[in-house]
Amino acid sequence: MKGKYIIYSLFLLVGFSSLAQTANILNAEKPEDIGKPSEAELVDAANDGPLEYGYVDDRDVLWSKGTWEIIDLDERVNFPLYYPVDTLNISANRRSLYDVLVRAIKEGKIENIYADSYFTEKRTLKDIRATLSRVDTTDYGIEQYNAGQEVEEQFIDRRDLSAADIQEYKIRGIWYFDKRQAELKYRILGIAPRAPDVNFIDDSELNDLVDLFWVWYPDAREVLYKAKAYIGNNTTVSYDQLLNSRRFNSVIYKEDNVQGDRQINDYIVDNSFMQLLESERIKEQIRNFEQDMWNY
Repeated sequence: MKGKYIIYSLFLLVGFSSLAQTANILNAEKPEDIGKPSEAELVDAANDGPLEYGYVDDRDVLWSKGTWEIIDLDERVNFPLYYPVDTLNISANRRSLYDVLVRAIKEGKIENIYADSYFTEKRTLKDIRATLSRVDTTDYGIEQYNAGQEVEEQFIDRRDLSAADIQEYKIRGIWYFDKRQAELKYRILGIAPRAPDVNFIDDSELNDLVDLFWVWYPDAREVLYKAKAYIGNNTTVSYDQLLNSRRFNSVIYKEDNVQGDRQINDYIVDNSFMQLLESERIKEQIRNFEQDMWNY
């Protein structure tokens, strides 16, 4: 058995080596061109970007349902959205989803950030700084300030939220049935990281999670496409691909409804198990819609 494993490993190595050596061999004009990227590959690399959403006419939407979900980062399947939390001992091309979003906001690559999931109140980087960090002064620093002295840096207490503090993500999306393509589809509209309030993060009794900010997802796709998430087995995918293909586990906490989009815990109170069952019922209702379309 061990011998077979060694032979199989050697076969894989030879196969990968052969692929590397014969890349572009059929298009090479001279031996030196073997292994170099072809013109088509260079064009593809220049035009590399997220797959554009197709235009959907409102008349083609036979049915739709908006949903709000919570992605719990404590679940193993959702780890690719959480890690890495330590950026000192890892390559620069791997960052957690939170670090990718915050860096893009600071660099101005993501401009459409909001205070809520209905995208009615727009925010700027200056507006959300108080949500992402806390600056306080120690007692001795206050004495320096009251004495008219310049407060020394060592007496300024600064606490910034990091990727390790993010515990959940909220996502808002819409399920719809495209009658032109006869297919049930899903599209993400917004995403929000959730963490304890930075002002009370060290107080175990006041550590309820808050929405830090909401990002209009289509505005972030270019950034998320270039950032990679590790999903195991030496495989990485872009965050855009990971989210659009729904490679995560989530719980629906709200849906479009006539009661003003009330949350599940508004009508099922103090019963987490029944709330979870209600979430699964909504998911099942969405999944069954496409099948029901073909039942005559």
